[in-house]
Amino acid sequence: MDLAQFVNTLGQDLLRQYGERVHKVSIDAGFNCPNRDGRLGVGGCTFCNNASFIPGQNDRPGIHEQVRTGAIAVERVTGARKLLAYFQAYTNTYADVELLNNLYQQALMQDHVVGISVGTRPDCVPDPVLDLLAHIQAQGHLVWLELGLQSSFDETLQRVNRGHDYACYVEAVERAHQRGLKVCTHLILGLPGEGAEHARITLSRVLEQGVEGLKLHPLHVVKSTRLAFQWRRGEYEPLQQQDYIDLAVELIRRTPQEVIFHRLTGTASHDLLLAPAWCEHKWAVINGISGLMAKNGWHQGDLCVADQIYREPLSSDRMLRLGTTT
Repeated sequence: MDLAQFVNTLGQDLLRQYGERVHKVSIDAGFNCPNRDGRLGVGGCTFCNNASFIPGQNDRPGIHEQVRTGAIAVERVTGARKLLAYFQAYTNTYADVELLNNLYQQALMQDHVVGISVGTRPDCVPDPVLDLLAHIQAQGHLVWLELGLQSSFDETLQRVNRGHDYACYVEAVERAHQRGLKVCTHLILGLPGEGAEHARITLSRVLEQGVEGLKLHPLHVVKSTRLAFQWRRGEYEPLQQQDYIDLAVELIRRTPQEVIFHRLTGTASHDLLLAPAWCEHKWAVINGISGLMAKNGWHQGDLCVADQIYREPLSSDRMLRLGTTT
């Protein structure tokens, strides 16, 4: 079943723009993270083991080689001949602007690359970096700025040792939009201490600020993280697969049709994943989402009017009445 019948996906958006399939290829450019190197903290977020995002990159080839081998794999599997270079691992704006430009240009100089998608943190996008991305966009390249927010609740961000607050995200989005940059915001469902109501409120806050793209991820427990220790001690229980599907579908329906979904689930490899086991299998989740929407005749955006109730932050009293806590 084709997800694009019900959801405005990045793949379909790129097809409309370029008249042919465009596929993301992940790039590991060797960046670090201020929440790991001591500038903000050490150890990173409680759930973070970056090998779960790009496994097998310990012996990292150069960017040109990563794009070349990615292009071969993508064309063999999907038939796509154009690529969007996705700078994914760690914080991909955490360097001097001259170095950033050099790294981005190594990907952009290849004919089959139409643009870049840059994954980073809201506290790592100073004005010179945004100016660089805006300049690249002005040269005719596609540019997406991917901001890892995860939650709009400061208590949650502190709990997972995120190292920034929601206000930092709001300010980063405003500055990006002042330069005409498109923002894709990452949200994690099932964070410690959060329920479905938190996800609804976070989505509403993000939509209120304005966003062009969204990514939804289930929180999964991977090896060598603080979350893994919490899970082993019984202090954290991951979402069940159907609970995630149900919540993801509701959030999709609360999202205006013009917002582009870059991703609706996340996976980890078998050798890293501890729990939940279903996070090893992407297509079961994707098929569950599209199947539920098809069964009920639902589409992205069909709950947008009803969503007005969540546009204002809820008081602590109302949160308690709704059976949720911050």
